[in-house]
Amino acid sequence: MVSHNDNVKLFAGNACPALAASIAAKLKIEMGQIEVGRFSDGEISLHIMESVRGCDVFVVQSTSSPVNDNLMELLIIIDALRRASAGRITAVIPYFGYARQDRKTRARDPITAKLVADLITSAGADRVLTMDLHAPQLQGFFDIPVDHLLGTPVLCKEIMKAQLFSQDFVIVSPDMGSVSRARAMAQKMHAPLAIVDKRRPKPNSVEIMNIIGEVKGKACLLVDDMIDTAGTICQAAQALIDSGATEVNACCTHAVLSGQALERLDKSPIKTVTMLDTIERKSSPSLAKFRTVSVAQIFADAIESIYMDLPISRLYE
Repeated sequence: MVSHNDNVKLFAGNACPALAASIAAKLKIEMGQIEVGRFSDGEISLHIMESVRGCDVFVVQSTSSPVNDNLMELLIIIDALRRASAGRITAVIPYFGYARQDRKTRARDPITAKLVADLITSAGADRVLTMDLHAPQLQGFFDIPVDHLLGTPVLCKEIMKAQLFSQDFVIVSPDMGSVSRARAMAQKMHAPLAIVDKRRPKPNSVEIMNIIGEVKGKACLLVDDMIDTAGTICQAAQALIDSGATEVNACCTHAVLSGQALERLDKSPIKTVTMLDTIERKSSPSLAKFRTVSVAQIFADAIESIYMDLPISRLYE
């Protein structure tokens, strides 16, 4: 059993300082003092500026772009805290990078998600708190406890609050991999479910085959865990419009938005994109159709439950 005293401290790297500050504000605690810089050759320079001996420490750091820099920062912060005799170290990773490489799809492929899980454990983390892993089975890649928060309840609450739909609507999964997530949202919102069936004739291309479910004359809400290059979700939106949908909105937990994602979304028939702030950017996307929802409260609640050794199952509701 990991021992820790009554002091709780929250530190953050350079990946999502604004989210970390919001979480600290919700918890009514001060941010831990830390210096994270670079040596002249690019190596990470780090110094913990206060005592953490025996403390329950939480490190907020998404492993988003630049993925390798943010991952190394997380590992080095955890190592520094462990060597400073922190009582318990929880890695709070709102967006877990490398999650898509969770199995060997071809001969001699790496399983990078397992490697990253091992690195975080070896660095000295005692547990991990994250949200909407690309593949939920990644929880089993860790040899330490993993608390896996769900973005669906946050998105549902915001979408219903915003009253995006004034008519009958249907929840749509943009591919087979997101069916369980879309089904969970459909149940919460008491809406029917549809699925976009697609196949990839070659790498980095998507061919829409058909729509499973009734979308004609209805508004559609596309649900996915992440939007990366936006190719899948934009083609799914066009397929829905071609099938008679009156309008298409989209939502996701992680807005990766790499490559030509912004241009594709701007040209797509998608009316609005509701996303959570698990990934922080230097500048916000300029598209008027983007709506960002904070996850600070749910992470603050989870951190408080972990600190108090209480169950966090209530946060899944």
